[in-house]
Amino acid sequence: MRYTRVYTDEHGESHFEDVEVPTTLEPSSFSAGAWLISELYPVTGILFRRVTQEHGNEPHTAPRRQFIVHLAGEAEIETSDGERRRFGPGSVLLVEDTTGKGHTTRRVGDTIRDTLFLPLAE
Repeated sequence: MRYTRVYTDEHGESHFEDVEVPTTLEPSSFSAGAWLISELYPVTGILFRRVTQEHGNEPHTAPRRQFIVHLAGEAEIETSDGERRRFGPGSVLLVEDTTGKGHTTRRVGDTIRDTLFLPLAE
């Protein structure tokens, strides 16, 4: 499993980084199966978000360190270094660019975007 991280470097530029989630093999406690599982990520809660009206193409920073899980619709994110990536249902993004030049977000297509925000505990 993996997620994409958006972070700010020492010069204030934002970048993408692909992160492989470390997992360990764990036997199931209720069946003969097993699974790979990560360490617990401490979060402060969960926010459900539906984007009904897109904001402009203004660069913005993340309001806090948080995971964003894309449920419906597709968005294109552009970091300040000029790289663009698209994220759709099932994509997981960790935004950590709370300072610096930030990133821009654009809707792709006509589908309303639904996401989950999981703010990380500090």
